[in-house]
Amino acid sequence: MSESNKTYDLAKAVGYEFPDTPVSWLARDLILYAVGIGAKKDDFTFVYELDESFAAFPTYPVVLFFKGISQDVVNFVKLAAGGTQPPGLPKFDPNRVVHGAQSIEMYKPIPVESGAGWKLKRKIIGVHENKSGIIIDGEAILVDSHDTPYCRMISSSFNLGAKANGNFSQMIGRIPAGKPIPKDRKPDYIVTESTTEEQAIVYRLSGDYNALHIDPSIGQRAGFGGVILHGLASYGFAARAVLKAVGGDDPSSLKTFGVRFTSPVKPGEALETSMWEVGSGPDDTTEIAFVTKNMATGKVCLGGGVAYVKKSNKSRL
Repeated sequence: MSESNKTYDLAKAVGYEFPDTPVSWLARDLILYAVGIGAKKDDFTFVYELDESFAAFPTYPVVLFFKGISQDVVNFVKLAAGGTQPPGLPKFDPNRVVHGAQSIEMYKPIPVESGAGWKLKRKIIGVHENKSGIIIDGEAILVDSHDTPYCRMISSSFNLGAKANGNFSQMIGRIPAGKPIPKDRKPDYIVTESTTEEQAIVYRLSGDYNALHIDPSIGQRAGFGGVILHGLASYGFAARAVLKAVGGDDPSSLKTFGVRFTSPVKPGEALETSMWEVGSGPDDTTEIAFVTKNMATGKVCLGGGVAYVKKSNKSRL
């Protein structure tokens, strides 16, 4: 039976647990990630291993699925096409997968070196089909060799053109959802920062070697007009903006950070992150609603932003 004539029971995929993914990192990986998301020469906490405050930038774990335990380049095509096929799902075209949303909830800071035995425990917590394709919500929990959880990540992928049986939607887990940005007042904080034309070249060294982010011909064929920046690099830029403006650059202050990816960014374009305090969050945090705009196009590239931050006395615009 051809793929197009098959029927699928999407409900079988909801709750499916993947084999554990071993992961590891060194202090060098943390520095490389920080530079990939725009850290500056005086951001010693994230770029200087001998600084007394040296620590992982809190969103670093989002790269670990791509990186795994490798200290070399990763074959992105093989990684995207391989792995276990969950029950109930059609096969997806890796060239038509769009990263729709990403969140991370931090339980405790990760060490500057992992050591052995760390892994991602991954499962599907949501499947949604509409006329445009199929969305998969995947949960990944980072645990150490004693199965102690350090953070929970949710990644939503939109598989364009994928077909199963029509409309379907089922969830078994929660996804951090923010409040709408206030329409009646200006942002409490605004941070504007330029990416560099080499930003994607640096960011890919953290593990995401998708050629879309370095080979202009691929971006041309995909309709982007050339290379685009990794969505998770823009995500990191916005996280740095929130951490600096609200959390005083204290890595332990950022507890939750989530966005929807809404439009592409090209390396070299400037990003403006506008933030509003919208109430109290859990565990004495402040809830922040935010959006990030691509200043070159005027379009919002990160929408629906939500962050829970322990507000610092050093918070600044």
